[in-house]
This record gives sequence, C-alpha cells and structure tokens, in this order.
Amino acid sequence: MEPAPAKAKPQGRLLVSTPLDAKDELEERLERCVGIVQALTNGLSEREANDALTANVCKGQQQHEEVCLGLFTLVLMEPAQAQRCYRDLTLVNRDGMNIVLVKINQILMEKFLKLQDVPRTQLVWLVRELVKSGVIGADGVIMTLLKQIAGGDISTKNLWLAESVLDILLDQKEWVLKSGMLIAMSVYTYLRLIVDHGVPNLLPLRQKEVDFCISMLREKFMECLIIGRDLVRLLQNVARIPEMELLWRDLLHNPQVLSPQFTGILQLLTARTSRKFLACRLTPDMETKLLFMTSRVRFGQQKRYQDWFQRQYLSTAESQSLRCDLIRYICGVVHPSNEVLSSDILPRWAIIGWLLTTCTSNVAASNAKLALFYDWLFFNPEKDSIMNIEPAILVMHHSMKPHPAITATLLDFMCRIIPNFFPPLESQVRQGVFNSLNFIMEKRVLAHLAPLFDNPKLDRELRSMLRERFPEFCSPPSPPTEGNGCYDNTEAAFSDDEEEVNNKGKKREFRFHPIKEAVMEEPADITPWLDQLDDTMKEKVQQIQKTSDTETQCEVMQEIVDLILEEDFDTEQMSALASCLAELFKDHFRGEVLPEEITEESLEESVCKPVCLIFRNLATMQEDNSGFSVLLDMLAELYQKQPKIGYHLLYYLKASKAANGKMMLYESFAQATALGDLHTCLMMDMKACQEDDVRLLYAHGCNSLTEQCINVSPCEETFTPYETLRSGELLNMIVAVIDSMQLQELMCHVMMGNLVMFRKDSVLNILIQSLDWETFEQYSTWQLFLAHSIPLETIIPILQHLKYKEHPEALSCLLLQLRREKPSEEMVKMVLSRPCHPEDQFTTSILRHWASKYDDTLGEHIKAQLIKNNNQPRKRQSLRSSSSKLAQLTLEQILEHLDNLRLSLSNTKNNFFTQTPILQALQHVQASCDEAHKMRFSDLFALAEEYEDSQSKPPKSRRKAPASSPRSRKGVAPPTNNEEESGSSSASEEEDSKPKAPKRKRKGSSAVGSDSD
Repeated sequence: MEPAPAKAKPQGRLLVSTPLDAKDELEERLERCVGIVQALTNGLSEREANDALTANVCKGQQQHEEVCLGLFTLVLMEPAQAQRCYRDLTLVNRDGMNIVLVKINQILMEKFLKLQDVPRTQLVWLVRELVKSGVIGADGVIMTLLKQIAGGDISTKNLWLAESVLDILLDQKEWVLKSGMLIAMSVYTYLRLIVDHGVPNLLPLRQKEVDFCISMLREKFMECLIIGRDLVRLLQNVARIPEMELLWRDLLHNPQVLSPQFTGILQLLTARTSRKFLACRLTPDMETKLLFMTSRVRFGQQKRYQDWFQRQYLSTAESQSLRCDLIRYICGVVHPSNEVLSSDILPRWAIIGWLLTTCTSNVAASNAKLALFYDWLFFNPEKDSIMNIEPAILVMHHSMKPHPAITATLLDFMCRIIPNFFPPLESQVRQGVFNSLNFIMEKRVLAHLAPLFDNPKLDRELRSMLRERFPEFCSPPSPPTEGNGCYDNTEAAFSDDEEEVNNKGKKREFRFHPIKEAVMEEPADITPWLDQLDDTMKEKVQQIQKTSDTETQCEVMQEIVDLILEEDFDTEQMSALASCLAELFKDHFRGEVLPEEITEESLEESVCKPVCLIFRNLATMQEDNSGFSVLLDMLAELYQKQPKIGYHLLYYLKASKAANGKMMLYESFAQATALGDLHTCLMMDMKACQEDDVRLLYAHGCNSLTEQCINVSPCEETFTPYETLRSGELLNMIVAVIDSMQLQELMCHVMMGNLVMFRKDSVLNILIQSLDWETFEQYSTWQLFLAHSIPLETIIPILQHLKYKEHPEALSCLLLQLRREKPSEEMVKMVLSRPCHPEDQFTTSILRHWASKYDDTLGEHIKAQLIKNNNQPRKRQSLRSSSSKLAQLTLEQILEHLDNLRLSLSNTKNNFFTQTPILQALQHVQASCDEAHKMRFSDLFALAEEYEDSQSKPPKSRRKAPASSPRSRKGVAPPTNNEEESGSSSASEEEDSKPKAPKRKRKGSSAVGSDSD
C-alpha cells in the first residue's frame, strides 16, 4: 500500500512560487489583511460594508493600514471587484493613499518578476486609476514602473508593459506635464526603447513612442534638458527616423526653436547626466546583480556570475543594445569606495572588458565603445568625476596582455572619435579627451601613458596615430616592455577560467614568444631617443646595440656609467638614455632570474649582466658621494621604463658577493623612485616577481619577512621594519604561490631557527588579515604559525573575530591547537565569549575535551567567570545591541554554553558538574538572577538546588538524594564532607580561597554519580 501523498502547500494568488519556496512574508501579510476586510464586509450591503470599514479604520493606525492593504490586495486578486474596492479605498483611506503607494513601490522593486499575470495586469490598472485621480506621489510610482521596462527585451510581457505605461502617459498628458522629472524620465526611457522596436510587427508601438517623445521634446525641452549629455547619445541612435531627423536638425542648426533658453548642442554635451537617468534603464534585478558583482565577488571567481547574467539578459540578438545601458551604469553609477578599490573585489574595468569581448554585433560594439568614452569627450575636471573616465583607461591598460585586440580597438576608437563625433566641435572634443588623460595622470590612475600608447603589441599605424593625436603623452615614449605600467604588473583577465588565472607562468611563456619575435624585427625603436643624446653617449649606446656579446656590452656599460658620473653630465638626457637602455636590455628581463641549479658560481653568473653594472657601482659607492645620487636617479628613471628593475636589484643585493651588507641600497632606491615609499615599492616589485619567477619570490619573500620580524638581514645589517599590515601582504603573496612541499620546507626552516615569519607583537593582526584569504592560503598560514614557538594565548583574542560559517579554516586550526593546551583563564573567557548558535559546536567541543582532561582547572575558571559576570550590572541587552563587532562575554552566554555542555555530557560518566566550584557558582548566580533565567536554565540550576539541599541533610542520606530527585538523570553527586562549607552563604565570594580537600574527597565518591547516571 502506497503512503498517502504529502499535503501540497497552498498556492498563493499573488506571487508565483514552487512547492520548495517558503511562503512569502509580504504575500502572507496581504492575505491576512484581505481576510480582515472580508470578515468585516461579508453579508453586508455596499453601504453597510463601507460604514463598517470606515468605523474600523477610525479605531487606530493599525486598523487603517490593515483595511487599506486588504482593499489594495483585493484590487490585485479580484478583477471583478476591482472598481468597487478602489472606490472603497478612496473613501476610507486617511493618508492620501500613502500606504498604498509605498506598497506598490515595494512590489515593483522587489516582487514584480514574481507577480502572477492577473495581479500584474491589475497593478497597472490600479496605477492608471491613481493617475486619473491625481493622487500625490503617483508620478513616483510611474517612474518605478518605467524602470521595470527592460531594454533589449522584446518579449510579450515586456512589450505589454511598455505599451501600457505609454498609454497612461498619453491619456493623462496634462497630468504628466505638471512633473518635470517624470517628463525627463519618460523621454529618456522611450528614446532608448525606440531602438529595440524597429522590427515590422512593432512599428505601430514604435510610432506611438516617437510621437510621444517628439511631443515632449518640442513642448517641454527645458525639462528634458536636465537629462544632460546622454540625451544627445540617445537622439543620435534614432536620428534616422523622419520625425526625429527634423528634431535633430533643429537641435543642431536652430536651437532657439526648441527653447529660447537653449543655446545649442554644446550646452547639452557639457552637462553631466544624473545617476538617476542612467540607473532607470536597468531593472531592479539587473541592478542588484551588478552591484553584487562589484561589491561581493572576488576577481578571478566571476565567471559563473557573468555566465548567469549572460544567460538571463544577454542571450538574444536584440539584447545586444543592453550593453550600452550596462556600461553607462557602471561608469556613471557604480563608484566603489577606496576600501573596495584596494581590495580583491571584481573591478569595474573587468566587467566592462567582459561586456566588450562577448559582444556579437558590430553596431552594438561601436555603441558600447561610445558609451564607455562618452564622458571623455567633453570632460571638465571641475564638474565631472574621475570615476566616470577611470574604467576606460583601466580596460585598455589591463587588456594589453590577455586581450591586446581590445586595447587596440579602444585606442583606435579614441583617436577616430575626435574628428568624427561632431566635426564643428572637434577642438572641444580634443580638449575633453586631453583633459581626461591629464586628469588620469594627475590622480595617479596610471602613472604614465607612454607604455600604453607606444606598446610594441600595437601595430605601427596605430602607434603613429596615437603619437600624432597625443604628442603630449608620447614624448618621450616609453620602451616596449612586458610590464605595461609602473604600478600594476598583474595579469588581468575578464572571464577566463580559474585555471587560466592560476597558471599564469605556463601561459605567459606561450604568449610571449610571438611578441619577442615581433619586437626583434624593429631595430629602429631607439632612434627617437638617440637623437636626444650627446655624441659621446650616443656612440656608446650604438656600440651596445651593434654587439650581442654580453662581456663586450658590460664593458661599454661601465663606460656609460663613468660618463654619467662625470661632473659635466647633462641630466636632461637621462630619460632618453634610460629609454635606450631599457629597450636594448629588454631580453635580460624575460624569463626566470633564479638559476635552475643554485650554486655560488651560478648565482654570480646570473648577476653578470650589463644592467647589473649600475647596481655594482652603486653598491661600491658611499651615499655622500656626489655621483651616488646621480646614478640613483638614473636607476629610478630606468625603473619608470622597466618596472622589473626593482626586483632585479633586490636579487642582485642578495646574490652578489660584491653587494654583501648593502641591503640599505634598496631603501635608498625606493625613496628615489616616483613611488617614493619603501613599502609601496617593495610590494610592487614582489607582485612583479610573483608573476615572472615564483621561485625567486619564494626566496625574496621569506628573506623580507624574516627581516621584518627580527629587524636584521642575514648579514646582520639593520633593516627598516614595516607595519604589520605590510607583513601580511607579503605573507599573502608567499602562501598564494607555494605548494605543499615548499610549505613543509618553510616549516622545517622555522623550526630549525633559520627563518622567522611571525613576530609575537604582530602575529594576531596578520592572522586576522588572513581570514579573507583562500582556503589553502589560510591553512598554510596557520601551519607556519604553529611551527613557531609563540604562546597560543598571544592569538586567542582572534576568537572574537571568527564566525562559524565564514571562518571554518581558522576555527578548525584553533580547535586542534586548543586541544593540546591546558586551559588558562583568558582561554576560557575567549571560548565562552563566542555567540551561542545551534550549528556552532566549537565552544561545546573544546569545553567537553577540557572537562575530561582538566576538570579541576576548567571548573575554577568557569566559576570565576560566572561570579565575575554575575556581580556586574545587568547590561545584557545593551551589549547585545552594541555596535561593536567583537563578541561580549555575558552571564547569559556562559549559562547557555554550560547548558550545552551539560547536555553533551548527560550520557557519559563525566563528573564535571559534580564539582563544588561549579555548583557553588551556579548557586551564587541562581540567588540573584531573574525568573526568566531561572525558567530558561532550570535544568542547570537544578544542580545547584540539589547541592543546596545536600548541605542540610545528614551524610548518610546523601546517597539517596540524587535518586529521589526528579532530575537525577543529570548525574549530580553532592560532596561528602561539608563541615567547613556549611556556614558559608550561597552569595558569598569566599569560595575562591576555599581549600580543595573536600573536592578531592567528593571526587573519590564518583560511584554516586555513576548510580545516578
């Protein structure tokens, strides 16, 4: 016989749901309100029903809200009763329909996609009636409804919504004209939608939209002017439609026809578009998903989110036009905080790059590029924001390696848009683009543009065009290098698989081979710089260019260094000389630096390169030597052209015998660079090293960490210590690239005393930083910590930062380490301070372990915490509501954890809860706590009651007490000797100094506890 099927969950009438979905709270509330209204009106005539509803709403605010929401919900669910319910609603409401407007906006923003067909139709009908009635605030509802019309979507439901809202606007035109913002928002929306409705079967709808927009633009142009420059962009897209073409001509050649205050198209183009217009072309669901990606998703883990977004919104041919809306929204609305910008959260440029690389339509791709650069064309630093132009330059910068075609097409577009956007305003467009590039450098988005504009990956024609258009940013152009910027050498990717992101070394080598060949075919690359050198220096540089023999190049390089150190050296040619050297020695910066087999000979051979002559001369000079600063400036200039010079200098100082004891030279070099800061320079060099040579990073990073922790280098020279945060960054770089064998090797070096990676005063902050790292990185960090001999109490406060769902790595490592420790008072306090949660077993598990091995010690510590917290003023509620992010130890928390421990030990023979200190502490707490706590922890306090009873009974009857107790299952055994304790009050604090002899006696009588069990 088959079992009866489970009773199906009743399907609501408002929202679409599946049997697995929980009942929606909003739907439940609205249905309850419907029940209240029906209970009031069942069996009554219309007049009597109205009187009953009116009488009910007069009782108070709650009744008014329930009746209004009940009638509102009936309008949505019962089309046949909609007219009567709306009439009743207008009669009984007392707040100008405010409660209804708020609820409509909530449904539109949160539940519109889940609405069933009938409620959706009725909702639009209700909005129409509100507009007809002239309800104040209805314009806001219309604007929210406009936001639900998706761009790039010609599905039946979306077209119905677009036409329905348009009909409301056309029918109630006089009402529309009273709201300037509604005019602008509706014109912006339908100008954008016209592009999607060009297919033959949608031409009637498109004509209605064109007529509406023309009407509003001609009658209320100054209201539409508040849209700003994006109004021109939308009009350009529809300018070929005959009616729009006439408007476009007036806009260009006869602006006074539109409005006497309108001076011309330049007035529009120089006005920045408000965020509210850019945001209105994304549905709430799209907006939520984009904001999630730009605030919660880590860079490198975005592919599945992008795939979902692609399937949901960008999978059809007509949806390609949506890319412009998304790019304009990202540039103009999504402005991350500095904290997000400096984190590993998915950056804006990566999303835009993904939108560009996945575009399948040439027209859509062209429009998308215009959307990206649109704020550049008339950029004014005093009015516009750097955040609007930042994504475009970063897309080009970061695409140079993984997607050079994207960078090339964007640079080409930027050059060609200047003369072609609007020829009469070419000079203004040129100035706008110049302002953008200048502001980008001023704000240090990129330190230099020459590496981007004159990169060998770009074809010769494009590079020539860039030099022609932007000579200010290409003179002198930067040498072609693998690292296309001084500040970020990180391999970028838009939506590649994680395997591609994590295996950079293998793929980089593959990609670099054709680049190397292409560069070698351009021997004339240093010609522009040669002309800026004097004859002697020019001759030496040409000698290096003509020979490929390393020894000869080293000899000539020493001669160049000697020329630089001469008193009459012209420092103005330093930049050109650095460009030449970076170009000539670019092969020295390719591939791995550290030899495969590390010996003294191989290390010395690896630093016998021409560029190392600069390092060697600096290492042998005194800082007060006049030539030292000149040569250091030369090295800093070379660093701007070739960012890899930094970690090559670090390697030289470690590997060369000639540089032994000269580690301070790197600090002088860092201060001489444009970065001007040791930490920033070191981090950038380590990141570049991480990309090129993981083995070298492993060596560099461990040495640097040791120097930071013990403040001396391996050669016993004082080294400047860094802040704790900076040690954390460096450690993260190391654990991000090591494998399990290298981890074990590091642990061995730590345990032998050869390596110090943590310092006692900074280890806690580093471990807190590591909570945001990847799982393997966290486990590696904890293994390295455990290899040090740092007391666990040093880092036990980290427990206050750990959440059981978010930090399982740290909790599991801590749990195993605490298991080996004898509990101290601080440990017990921190363990008890963790919030109680049914799924978080951390506190219970470690307390149970301690109770089995160190019951005496644990009992004393818990007693101390109970009495201490019981004697403090009761501030439990204020602590719970505190804005502090760290856990606060409260009496209630201790009792909750003890109760969980009691339940965990209930089926064992453990006698932890028979200890005198625990029972006395519970008795102490019970005497002063309120009834609510006594009820909540009744089983726990029962132990104290039994202990109190045992004090007044003869010793011979004590064995029977547990058996006769209704709570004998707790396994409580009272002490057998209480003569010294019987005179003490239950609230006394003298227990701390009590002798432990009675407790030992009691422990000996564990049989009583066994019987009770």
